[in-house]
Amino acid sequence: MSIPIPQSLVYKQVSNHLSTVDAHLDVYPPAFTSVANGTTPSVPAVIYFHGGGLTVGNSQSWFPTWLYNRTTNAGYTFISADYQLLPPATGHDILQDIQDVLRFVISREFVSTSTDSSGAETGSVHMGGFRYWIDPEAIAVAGSSAGGLCAYLAAIHCTSPKPKAIISMYGMGGDFFINECPKTSHYLSPKTKPFFLGREILDPRDFTEYLHPNHDPDAPSEPASRKFASLQSITDSAPAYHPETYHIPGYPANPRMLLPRLYLQLGVYIDYYTGAHENGGISIPLRDALTSKPGSEASDDSAAEFESLVRTLIPTQHRGLFPHLAASKDWPPTVLLHGTEDSAVPIWDSRNLVRRLKALGVDVELYEVEGREHSFGCEPDAEELFGDIFDQVKDFLKKHIGNQ
Repeated sequence: MSIPIPQSLVYKQVSNHLSTVDAHLDVYPPAFTSVANGTTPSVPAVIYFHGGGLTVGNSQSWFPTWLYNRTTNAGYTFISADYQLLPPATGHDILQDIQDVLRFVISREFVSTSTDSSGAETGSVHMGGFRYWIDPEAIAVAGSSAGGLCAYLAAIHCTSPKPKAIISMYGMGGDFFINECPKTSHYLSPKTKPFFLGREILDPRDFTEYLHPNHDPDAPSEPASRKFASLQSITDSAPAYHPETYHIPGYPANPRMLLPRLYLQLGVYIDYYTGAHENGGISIPLRDALTSKPGSEASDDSAAEFESLVRTLIPTQHRGLFPHLAASKDWPPTVLLHGTEDSAVPIWDSRNLVRRLKALGVDVELYEVEGREHSFGCEPDAEELFGDIFDQVKDFLKKHIGNQ
C-alpha cells in the first residue's frame, strides 16, 4: 500500500528576533471505504513526532510506515508534526509546539482528499472529499527517539485535549540522570571513545555555529555569542547524506544530524535542551552530583536522596521538561518499544521510566527487542521481523482510543 501525499497545514508561526517561520503538520485521513451521506464523523487520531535528537528532521523523516498503516486502516487519522529544533529553540519551545499541535487538530474540520506519490487522487481508498473532525477524547501521541520525549511531554503537560494513550519507540529522555553504570549518565558524562552507534568522536571546532560560548573551543578568541546568537528559528531540517563517492560514503551532509552526538559527547545535552547556559550551564552541577553519589542504586534511600538533590539543582522552571521527575498518576496508558543494544538511546531510559510509572500506578508496558539497535522500526524488513510487536501496539490503540 503506497503512502498518500498528506494534506500539509500550518498550525502556527514561530519566531525569534531574527526570523519568522511556519510550523507544519501533515494529515493522513483514515482509510474509510464509505461514509454515510451528510455525516461528519469524529475519528480518533494518532499524533506522531519525529526523531532526530530534537536538532534535525521534519514530519517526513524516519517515517513509521508500520504505525501509519495500522492506524489509518483502523479508521484513525495519522498526523505527523514538525516542531522547533535545538538550537536556537529549547525544550520549552518544543513543549509549546506540542500543546499547540493538539489544540489545533481539535479546532478545525478536515477534508480527506489526498494523493498518492504519483500525484493521482486516491479516492478508492480515502473517500475523496469527505469531512471529519478529530475526536478530542480519542487522541494518542506517539514518537520515535526524540519524538518519544515529545510524547512524554504531551503525557505530562497536555490537558485540553489530554492524550488517552502514549506510544514511545526507543524514546529518549525517560531518565536523563541514571545509567546502568554507577556514576555515569548518557546525557551528562563526557565521552572520549566512540559511543553512538560506534561512530567516531567529533571535533567541536567543526560545529562552532551550534555551540554556546560555554562549549565553543574558539570562544576566547572571538566573542562567541555572535555565532550562536545568530541562529534563526527552524522547524524543518531534512536529513541529507553525502554520495557514495564521498570519502565516507553516506556520511551525514546536514551538520544538524551530528549535533545530538556532539552534545552527548561533551556531556552538555541538557544545557541545550533546557536553554540553561547561565553560570557555565546546568550540566556541571548535575554531573558533580552524579559523580559524588553512592556507587550503588541498590538502596531505595540513596536513590531517593540523589533524586531529591537533582530536583534542587534543576531550577523550578525546567523541572517539567524531565519526564522521570514530572511524571504523575495522571500519566496516560503507555506502551514502549526499545532495542536492548541501543547505543543512541540506552534502554535504561525506558526501563527507568517504566519503573517510575508502575510505581505511580500507570498502565504501562515495555517491549524489549532483544539484540536490536536504535531505529529498528525503520529497517527494510521491520514488518517481517517485528510485525507481532507492532500488532500489539495496534491492539493497545484499539483498547484506549477505540475501534472504528
